[in-house]
Amino acid sequence: MTLTLDRSRTPATAAAPPARRARTAGTAALRVLAHATLAGLAIAVLYPLLWMAVSGLKSNGEIFSDPWGLPAHPHWGTYADAWHQGVLGYLLNSLLVTSASVLAVVLVSAWAAYGLTRLDIPCSQPALLLVLGAMMLSPTVAIVPLSQLLQALHIYDTYWALIVLYTAFKVPFTTFLIRAYLLGQPVEVEEAAFIDGAGRWQTFWRVVVPMARPILVSAAVLQSLFAWNEYAFALVFITDDRLKTLPVGLADMAGRLNSDWPVLFAGLAIAALPMIVVFLIGQRHFVRGLSAGIGK
Repeated sequence: MTLTLDRSRTPATAAAPPARRARTAGTAALRVLAHATLAGLAIAVLYPLLWMAVSGLKSNGEIFSDPWGLPAHPHWGTYADAWHQGVLGYLLNSLLVTSASVLAVVLVSAWAAYGLTRLDIPCSQPALLLVLGAMMLSPTVAIVPLSQLLQALHIYDTYWALIVLYTAFKVPFTTFLIRAYLLGQPVEVEEAAFIDGAGRWQTFWRVVVPMARPILVSAAVLQSLFAWNEYAFALVFITDDRLKTLPVGLADMAGRLNSDWPVLFAGLAIAALPMIVVFLIGQRHFVRGLSAGIGK
């Protein structure tokens, strides 16, 4: 009689499935924990926005008696009242200032980053150190000299005052961000464009800008958030009510409305909506570009 050894029943093989099942269970537990954490963060971010939007549909009594509940009878006219209380004008002013500063910051920073990474220019390292040093300046400590400078340039109490300042204080950081991204991009594509007869200007617009689209979108989103929410410069350098942006305008509206909280919440919800739309449109490029730029 011949005995055959069943190798499939060895102890090592028999112990493999429980170990594999344990690893699978651990991976599944980590995945559930990660999803639960992300869900909690999403709720923490979205709930205040939803609460603010729903509060704009309540009456004053409902806001104080049941602040966390839903309105018994939604007052949709509250949003129209906020619109006519001046939110429309503040919104247009913020759109103008934000759009102009975003365009200026992205263009100037992209040109500067391209020069620092691709051109053999003298004093490039001191220029880079100057850019890094400018990032350390605090905007609020320069309000007094900036006020004198804007008056000397005859742009005090104009849109240009905010556009110039928003651009000047964000160009250093944006240049640093775009430069870090360009350092990780291959130069062979640009060299091929030169061989085909393209100049520096054509190479920049047709090769570098498309390759750097993620970081440019990231820079545009960051600048939009800064310019849209900036308060100190808009408060000090704009005194004309017709030129006030949303942060200052909503603060003034809160003083005028006294205790009409639903209209104020409606105005805040309207003010937050454009930036939510901007982020949703650019979120894919924003995450990719920011991670690549900061990771260098």
